[in-house]
Amino acid sequence: MEKAVLTVQGRHESEKIIEKSRFITYSAHVESEEAARAFLAEIRKAHTLATHVCYAFVADKTGNLQRFSDDGEPQGTAGVPMLEVLKNKKLFETAVAVVRYFGGVKLGAGGLVRAYSSSVAENLDGARICSLEICAEYTLTVDYTGLDSVQKYLSTHTCTPLNTEYGEKVYLNIAIKKSEETAFIAGLVDYMQGKIEYEKGKEYYAAF
Repeated sequence: MEKAVLTVQGRHESEKIIEKSRFITYSAHVESEEAARAFLAEIRKAHTLATHVCYAFVADKTGNLQRFSDDGEPQGTAGVPMLEVLKNKKLFETAVAVVRYFGGVKLGAGGLVRAYSSSVAENLDGARICSLEICAEYTLTVDYTGLDSVQKYLSTHTCTPLNTEYGEKVYLNIAIKKSEETAFIAGLVDYMQGKIEYEKGKEYYAAF
């Protein structure tokens, strides 16, 4: 079974001043290298006068697609420390960029490492982190007389209602965690005393 992975949800921006240099940090959820590159291009476009725009990203769910850049800072003082923060926090499908406006005071190699790593760590501490878990979609079919009971069961269990269609019967589409699907469906059938039909659909990752 595919493991659950952590990622940032949406985007988050933070800023700090270190020795007169301005460090603006952005984090974003990205699901591919193309998405990460587009995010970085957007940041660069917004900060055309910045001294450096350093970045790091892990753009997949396995940790194999990793990229980073010092963007003119001394080698190893920005991109790698930023990537290490992502790895230490066990984040996937996540990109971070740190925009630096030089303030006239040189930080030295150690100072730069601390500046970039702390900027990313503090940004991610303020970002929304969610767990991506493999889910299974199900279509539940029930008579109108059993609709209230189904809805009561769904409201007291972890699942995501997707849509409901009304025809000769009621068709409810839901997503549930794959790790819980066997117990969920067995419990539902028992709760409904067998008066429900179900059909499994596709599986995919979803946020919880």
